[in-house]
Amino acid sequence: MVEQLPSLMHSIVLVMLLGWKAYGSNEEQQTQTNEAGEANLLKQQRGDLLANVSRAVCYSGFRSGQHPDRGEGAVNPSEAEILEDLTILSNLGFKLIRMYDCGENSQQVLHVIRTNKLDFKVLQGVWLKAELSTHETCAWLTEPIPQETLDANKVNNGQELERGIRLAHEYPEIIVAVNVGNEALVDWNDHKVDVNTITSYVKQVQKAIDQPVTVADNYDWWARNGTELAAVVDFVSIHVYPIWEGKDIDEGLSYSIANVQRVKDSIPNSKIVITEAGWASIASEFGARASQDKQLEYYKDLMHWAEDMNITTFFFEAFDEDWKGDPRNIWGAEKHWGLFTVDRKPKKVISKLIMKGKSRFLRSQ
Repeated sequence: MVEQLPSLMHSIVLVMLLGWKAYGSNEEQQTQTNEAGEANLLKQQRGDLLANVSRAVCYSGFRSGQHPDRGEGAVNPSEAEILEDLTILSNLGFKLIRMYDCGENSQQVLHVIRTNKLDFKVLQGVWLKAELSTHETCAWLTEPIPQETLDANKVNNGQELERGIRLAHEYPEIIVAVNVGNEALVDWNDHKVDVNTITSYVKQVQKAIDQPVTVADNYDWWARNGTELAAVVDFVSIHVYPIWEGKDIDEGLSYSIANVQRVKDSIPNSKIVITEAGWASIASEFGARASQDKQLEYYKDLMHWAEDMNITTFFFEAFDEDWKGDPRNIWGAEKHWGLFTVDRKPKKVISKLIMKGKSRFLRSQ
């Protein structure tokens, strides 16, 4: 990284180098120079940062043997385990975390932050269950979701919205924004909700709380379909995952920037937050493209760029979660996005990049 250059020039050089690495002719180099210039139009104002930070992390503290409610009830982390996690993240310099629902575990996290006077702000999630069946487009839905289930989900979603509103009122010094729905707009997921319904949910929450309200979804959905919703939310929240789209680390940053640029081109007047971006450290789905070394490189490049661009970026995620994905495949990607393993052992991204001079803390983990 060219750390001595001013931040704007830093980003120009970075994107140009990534482009020139793959092309040799003068004409192709000129094309890459133009793309670099366009990418810098993404630079936001310092005040556009959420909670005034660029580097944030998604947090879900479920350890081995623990899981959210999958129909038979939840097995949640203890408050002591949550405090251990948040202490780890605090010592790494994180001050902003993202949570995904308003359930008991999330309520415990907010309580631990307040009780222990921890220096954290929270992007609080409101989890929406399926109100539409995507059995024809979602790879793991083999049958239609019964209508009675969809009807019950709608009632549950209304209750979840009320919980989110209550938490925003109860923890105004901690919750800095509320996110309504996570990847509930795309056709390929199993908990789809109609965009008009989500828009009405956003307006309901906006009327009830003082914090800004957003919706988090895949960058491609926002670029293709997000104009009307973008006019309603207080900022646009996007997800970028180059590795899921067949990219290796040499294209990791450049492809991520191109994803963000697509959204900006489509909805140019919206403030953007990247609410998920990550690189799996191991994954049977990705083969050699997944590794701790590549996770380290992606995190380093993306977070330097996000800082320069004043774009709050949540790295997905803090800790591996082995309850996710196929229980028969311990090497499945869903289980291995964390900066730490599920047993809280630091990966290379921690020991070689984030910790730097904090080796004493590292040895204690």
